Amino acid sequence: MPLIQVLDEQTIDKIAAGEVVERPSSVVKELVENAIDAKATAVTVEIRDGGTTLIRITDNGCGIAQDQIPVAFFRHSTSKIRSVDDLVTISSLGFRGEALSSIAAVSQVELITKTTDAFTGSRFLIEGGKEVLLEEVGAPNGTTFLVKNLFYNTPARRKFLKMPQTEAGYINDMMERIALSHPDISFKFINNGQIRLHTSGNGNLKDNIYHIYGRDIAANLLDVQETFENFSVSGYIGKPVISRGNRHFESYFINGRYIKSSIIAKAIEDGYRGCLMQHKYPFTVLSICLDGNLVDVNVHPNKMELRFSDEEELYRQILNLIHRTLQKRELIADVTLKEEKKSAEKPSFDKKRFRNRLRKTGWIRYARPSGRTVPMSRNTSTERANLLQNLFLRPGSDRYPNRNPG
Repeated sequence: MPLIQVLDEQTIDKIAAGEVVERPSSVVKELVENAIDAKATAVTVEIRDGGTTLIRITDNGCGIAQDQIPVAFFRHSTSKIRSVDDLVTISSLGFRGEALSSIAAVSQVELITKTTDAFTGSRFLIEGGKEVLLEEVGAPNGTTFLVKNLFYNTPARRKFLKMPQTEAGYINDMMERIALSHPDISFKFINNGQIRLHTSGNGNLKDNIYHIYGRDIAANLLDVQETFENFSVSGYIGKPVISRGNRHFESYFINGRYIKSSIIAKAIEDGYRGCLMQHKYPFTVLSICLDGNLVDVNVHPNKMELRFSDEEELYRQILNLIHRTLQKRELIADVTLKEEKKSAEKPSFDKKRFRNRLRKTGWIRYARPSGRTVPMSRNTSTERANLLQNLFLRPGSDRYPNRNPG
């Protein structure tokens, strides 16, 4: 019979990291959510090589006290909750206490942080889950994370990553979703030295939509504002004219958290039923606020899946809201008909007049009884005769001879 034994801490950390850190975009998501929970108003994300060699995340939040830094990298250490009762009313994006320990287990992490009431900042190095250095440094208020050489000690995980351009695309998509969910925070995303995203943080959601998706989509939005008994919905939905061939443009957030939900997606698409062609999907940016007692976010470590206490009510209300919004205004495109200017009528070709003109110039000697004029040139050259015949037989030609040949 196989021997049962307890795994060492290093192995446990790497197994847990496999649930939390799937790819570089997972690291960005966890650290940016920590920055939002720290009340930051500006967050900058910089990556190189798709985030595999470097991820730098800087915020101007509250920072971490020096004596709390090593504790922050312990497993299940968090400042968001204190007991199991707090899981019922979670208001923060992070709460599991696994992100920092999981990231540090599979990368080389450097942390520079300073609180507002501290005179100096702190610099902390941890590689593969082992502490290397903790010292005082000069630093601005806030926190900076540098995650280098992701999966350097787990090559089996690293070889399953995609091309750097693809991984950078995942991070860019994640940053766009987070920027839409928090329009009051300024986000900047830099990829290999080039700025890919920069929002103002003025709190205007439509400005972010314009900045991310462009003018055509921002000009075809319908405002959605409704408060129900147990939740409220706000945001924008797109007119049917800007539908797309996939669900990539369907964004919805629960209490500021970007999620994926089959119930909400079905409610949105059923609300558009009759307005979209088959295999077309709408554009939506909806923020749903509801009581923490009605939703369970402790379903999966990536916190992308939720459970609702009354899914049927949520589905029905969102469906009806979207359907009513689409029926409020005329969605048929305005078409204005401009009177076309009548072009000047061209004079009709007068065959008789043309024949008389040629006869006066000496090009034509006689006409057959059938009425077809036979051109005869004074010069017996075959080429000139053929040219004149083609000229006469071509309707509408205005190339009249104006002088005697020869």
